[in-house]
Amino acid sequence: MLSLSTAIRPKARGARSSLVVHSLWAITLAGFGLLLFAPNALAHHPLAGRLPANFFEGFMSGVAHPVIGVDHFVFVIAVGLISALMRQGVMIPIAFVIAGLAGTGMHLQRLDLPAPEFFISASVLLFGVLLALKRHPNWQIVAGLAAVAGIFHGYAYGEAIVGADMTPMVAYLSGFTVIQLGVALGARAIGRRMLKGHQMPELPLRFSGFAICGFGAAFLSALILG
Repeated sequence: MLSLSTAIRPKARGARSSLVVHSLWAITLAGFGLLLFAPNALAHHPLAGRLPANFFEGFMSGVAHPVIGVDHFVFVIAVGLISALMRQGVMIPIAFVIAGLAGTGMHLQRLDLPAPEFFISASVLLFGVLLALKRHPNWQIVAGLAAVAGIFHGYAYGEAIVGADMTPMVAYLSGFTVIQLGVALGARAIGRRMLKGHQMPELPLRFSGFAICGFGAAFLSALILG
């Protein structure tokens, strides 16, 4: 009985890991379908483009922006997953979120950044590549790259709040900070669990990296061909 249960457990763990990998590919295919059949999702306009008028609208607009913007959402997931591979990786999403606030502030101050959509799409591709690598840079380098990307992502977020009153503006900043940190830390937790439940611990995360590379390539192609 003992030997039978010992033999079954590795198979069960392998089945769970296989299910995770297949689920990631299913999510990837769904994402490509979203890109093909709902291109307006890339427009990132909560409240149908209308400026939020109060705290509630500002907060909900901030929460929605990183989610309905598929490129932003995929990048935040990538940040969380790659942070799972590093002991002090939690600093990576924190660096990204703080830099995002700085980028939004730059937009509100009417400072211009060159080709923000290009750099946002390129950041998705880059973090997919980093996640897919066998050997990863140390967390300080990745955190620095996440901070640079965060400035461009935050700059794009600023477009939805330019001209708003202070109360909805503060609520908006709070909303997109909370949702991004929550999604990134959630992805980190999933990544850490995947590392514990697989015979080749980093393999599922590397597959995730290849999938994210596909998203990044799709976003760049849409920009170039559009």
